[in-house]
Amino acid sequence: MIEVAKTAGFCYGVKRAVDGVYDAIENGRKIATIGALIHNRQVIEDLASKGVYAYDSVQDIPEDYTIVIRAHGVGKKVYELIGDREYIDLTCPFVSKIHKIVEEHYKQDYKIVIIGDKNHPEVKGINGWCENSADIIYDPNEHFDEKWSEKPLCIVAQTTINREFFGEIVQNIKKACKSTLIFDTICSATKDRQKETDRLSKISDMMIVIGGRESSNTRKLYEIAKHNCPETYHIETFEDLPQKTYKKIGITAGASTPGSIIEEVVKAMSENLKNEESFAELFEQYGSKTLNNGDIIEGTVVEVRNNEVIIDLGGFKYNGQLAADQLTDDPSLKPSDVVKEGDTIKVYVVGVNDAEGKVVLSRKKLVAMESWNKIKAAYESGEVLEGKIIKAVKGGVIALTEGSQVFIPARQASERFVQDLQSLVGTTVTYKIIEIDERRKRVIGSVRVLLEAARKEREDKFWADVEEGKKYQGTVKSLTSFGAFVDIGGVDGLVHISELSWNKIKHPSEVVKEGDVLDVYIKDLNRETKKISLGFKKIEDNPWVIAQSKFNIGDVVKCKIVRMMPFGAFAEIIPNVDGLIHISQIADRRIGKPEDVLTIGEEVEAKITDLNWDEKKISLSIRALIPVPEKEEVKEEAPEEEAVPQKAEALVYSTDPEVEVEEAIEIEPADAE
Repeated sequence: MIEVAKTAGFCYGVKRAVDGVYDAIENGRKIATIGALIHNRQVIEDLASKGVYAYDSVQDIPEDYTIVIRAHGVGKKVYELIGDREYIDLTCPFVSKIHKIVEEHYKQDYKIVIIGDKNHPEVKGINGWCENSADIIYDPNEHFDEKWSEKPLCIVAQTTINREFFGEIVQNIKKACKSTLIFDTICSATKDRQKETDRLSKISDMMIVIGGRESSNTRKLYEIAKHNCPETYHIETFEDLPQKTYKKIGITAGASTPGSIIEEVVKAMSENLKNEESFAELFEQYGSKTLNNGDIIEGTVVEVRNNEVIIDLGGFKYNGQLAADQLTDDPSLKPSDVVKEGDTIKVYVVGVNDAEGKVVLSRKKLVAMESWNKIKAAYESGEVLEGKIIKAVKGGVIALTEGSQVFIPARQASERFVQDLQSLVGTTVTYKIIEIDERRKRVIGSVRVLLEAARKEREDKFWADVEEGKKYQGTVKSLTSFGAFVDIGGVDGLVHISELSWNKIKHPSEVVKEGDVLDVYIKDLNRETKKISLGFKKIEDNPWVIAQSKFNIGDVVKCKIVRMMPFGAFAEIIPNVDGLIHISQIADRRIGKPEDVLTIGEEVEAKITDLNWDEKKISLSIRALIPVPEKEEVKEEAPEEEAVPQKAEALVYSTDPEVEVEEAIEIEPADAE
């Protein structure tokens, strides 16, 4: 009789990688892989017939090809080399988990130790997440580095390594090093496959192990089976079958062995044995599935966890697992925010793995498929869509709309340049589809086209009824050294720096800042050049208007000397309003220059002697406030001789501020009094 291991064949990670490449081929993409996709000659040859080739490095792959990262994974620097080129990451989730462990603990100054084959691509990839500094062990008797005791160790394993082999090496390390952190990263499918191979080989007369010669996990299965059953054969296809027959034959296969090859081997063995059991029954025994990848089914939510949802698939032998990141694209939502126990939900079957008793589901993929037609219709009709920005990526942001991710380039995310795209994450935007690539299922949206269209509409409306003197309420958009640009309803106008304040300022930022709301009016406009000058200063704030309401001729005011001239001194009465104290009105005597009596900044009292509001001129006098001394009495004495009248010269100072010189006139002595 023939018994086929239920765990034989593709594991989840390999099946995911193979299916991913074939899906990409069907979508018309030109594919190239970094290294052989899987260690199976038949699969590689079939892919080559479809134009898929493996390259040793990213630099060797032609620019027009989509790069595929295989299930084995790659080091961190490979992602850097890929840069902004298009790629599909098919790294097995179990391997990705090891990458995260190694990177995190390497940053925490752990010494990384990898138990595995240093030449295996998976191990090379893991080592690339600690700058290739890991020590790699594949021999339990290997001498351990004495320097390991100087820092704590972080130990991980190649996913396909023999479990007993891993345990033996770990025990030896623990004896030599006290501070060790051990992560059992052997894939659960690998564990189950090795365990079942051990069981089956112990009860079989002959063991057939199917898989590629270069497959590490297949070789390990062969070693386990050979230890228990001397008649063990490692084959790649049914053509390699030995021409022998035994009563009890066990068949298993490595993780990279397609089901079709296992099927051919089982069929050939069945015919050779002329067994009464039909091939269909044998194949059913080794793992028929009632669910297939790509099926769309309804299930019932039976449990909601922090990172996944468990779905009852209505009679299938396993419950389905719906990871949080496959439930929704919105990273801010937890599973409990989306579903609750008892809910009926339609899901897409991503993978069925009997070896792990797992059915991997996706709600996100199904929603994306359903919304694709809506996206196409919106593009064709020009419909405006609404989406939430869920993340910032290189060159733009991603908007989520009804399960579909739409890329919005940075230049299309706003009317103006956005320095920090991360600031947009979490916001809801309206946008329009401007480009769609159906083959790649790529969608590009634009917020800017809607903003520009709305702005154009506002501009047309504005210019239709704008006129000089019309008042608006606007928002300060930007500042320059010569003024502030203000948005007055879709159109920007300039408030010149001289219009921002009655006081003298050096920069607009002394008065306003971006975002301020101002009441402005149209001072001047040019419809041809679309330039608008705005007024902002209020007439009631004009210091000369204020002065006119406060002062009259004859008032005595306190003022401050602000500048000197040859003909007098200017004094500030109130801010930005100065009056002139003519040199003839500074003192009750003749002076050479104003600085002989006054100093800049000195506060004095003066009398307003003249006002001319039209010409903004005020005349002041300090002399008018100086008291005139009383005349002394003269004793009458008889003159010895009569005085002869003489002409006297007197100086008369003009109170007119426009007079800049003194006039000398002759007067009669009788008038001198």
